[in-house]
Amino acid sequence: MPDRRQPQSPRSLLRIPLFRLLAINLAIGACAAMLLVGGLLWLNPGHLRELIFADRAPGIALVLLLAAFLITFGSAAMGSAIMAQGRKERSDKGGGHGSRPSLQEQPARVRTK
Repeated sequence: MPDRRQPQSPRSLLRIPLFRLLAINLAIGACAAMLLVGGLLWLNPGHLRELIFADRAPGIALVLLLAAFLITFGSAAMGSAIMAQGRKERSDKGGGHGSRPSLQEQPARVRTK
């Protein structure tokens, strides 16, 4: 029996909420990585810009630096989004830290010796 499932297009993948959440946060991490690399090149800490552009192939160093920051910030943004999902669901259900009773609602404790 032939498999009738069609390969999913990128457009249909964005309809899946989890995939959309990860894609958006990966884009946020990529923007942060590009801003950081641009800032490092602009500020030139420790003569980093001069060191990179003094090489015969500065593009390789820039691509490696950008890729390392992209992986770091992209995965950090996606991971924090996934971890925040559980916190959001828990606070919607009335649990978690946001739903502690106030001091007036807590029963008084009696000390016994």
